[in-house]
Amino acid sequence: MNIVLLSGGSGKRLWPLSNDVRSKQFIKIFHPEDMKEDGELESMVQRVYRQIKKTDKNANITIATSKTQVSAIHNQLGDKVSVCVEPTRRDTFPAIALAASYLSDKLNVKRDEAVIICPVDPYVDDGYFECFKDLDKMVASGDYNLNLMGVVPTYPSEKYGYIQPENKDKISRVTEFKEKPDAATAEKYIADGALWNCGVFAFKLGYILDRAHELIDFKDYEDLYENYDKCKKISFDYAVGEHEKSIGVVRFSGEWKDIGSWNTFAEEMHECIIGKGDMDDVCENSNIVNELNIPIIAMGLKDMIVAASNDGILVADKTQSSYIKPYVDKLTQHIRYAEKSWGSFTVTDVQKDSLVIRVELLPEHRLHYHSHEYRDEVWTVMSGEGTVILDGEKIEVRPGDVVSMKAGQKHTVIARTKLVINEVQVGKDINVEDKIKYDFPE
Repeated sequence: MNIVLLSGGSGKRLWPLSNDVRSKQFIKIFHPEDMKEDGELESMVQRVYRQIKKTDKNANITIATSKTQVSAIHNQLGDKVSVCVEPTRRDTFPAIALAASYLSDKLNVKRDEAVIICPVDPYVDDGYFECFKDLDKMVASGDYNLNLMGVVPTYPSEKYGYIQPENKDKISRVTEFKEKPDAATAEKYIADGALWNCGVFAFKLGYILDRAHELIDFKDYEDLYENYDKCKKISFDYAVGEHEKSIGVVRFSGEWKDIGSWNTFAEEMHECIIGKGDMDDVCENSNIVNELNIPIIAMGLKDMIVAASNDGILVADKTQSSYIKPYVDKLTQHIRYAEKSWGSFTVTDVQKDSLVIRVELLPEHRLHYHSHEYRDEVWTVMSGEGTVILDGEKIEVRPGDVVSMKAGQKHTVIARTKLVINEVQVGKDINVEDKIKYDFPE
């Protein structure tokens, strides 16, 4: 199977753990199967990727995402995962058109092969991905040009669109789509046999390539990528779904959740506390998610979420937490945590003319060979071993070693084991753009 996972959004409703580069799908709060008690938690993207490979170990998975998320994807899934990068955000249809061109021109997928499009962040059981096999067969049969998955509703939700199938068979023709309704209307839809639209659809690659060329003026993948910012912002549903007459749907009746707020996130946490924290016996239906290296003690909380990271601290009623977005939009501070392909960084202190960052480098990984024009840096090795290269000179480092770099000096570090460095930046104009990259020295 050829599967494209759409990974977008900034996940502001899960602040302070999510930000512009760390969307909700990268937050690690789930227990993987057979995980030991002291094992590492997994994120939604890791969970979905694992579930797909469990269902079909030979599945070809490509993640369509923005530039800001590429490092986090490689950090969590490895360097070999296929990634189609959107130069800028242009809604789901341009993203799918670009991914289709990428599959065709870069991965040599044939026009008659099936492609399944899926959001990167559903919380589902394994049966959801077993339904992908039905979609694959539907595409191969050619009965419908466009093939969807519909979820059997468990309550009259106002958050989702609805698909009206012709009958209650597992696979059926689609008669119409319905917009997000109010609760009373949703009850009527469900009584008529409508399904939740979960954003999963499948088609032959040639079908979507032809639709893309009809709506976007481009020659090939490279041309579309270079002119991507000129594409009209339009969803797949409006560009394709509303105009297609030949549509089929396979129904899925298992567990499916759209986890997009702290309220729904907390429902799937396997324990009420992640990180350093404690609660008294009076607390009810409350959760602590703490990424800081300091303890949080909660007393007498009821239906509350306490979330803490270097970006901030949230204390909220679980239901009220769904309305956090306008408050996060007011914030102007820089991102203080990000996962990179080589590891991660955490900003631990910000002063007027200085910055302190904790850098964690994965074994056998390295930073770019680079210099800065307007700041000096001092590295203190906290743990691990590696090699610093300073103006071409190699310096072996271990815990306790200190290396100073003046503005203009070229430098990098290569981790032999997991390497933790405390980086102090000093200068009048400290910003992320102050970096000149060079070819790595021989």
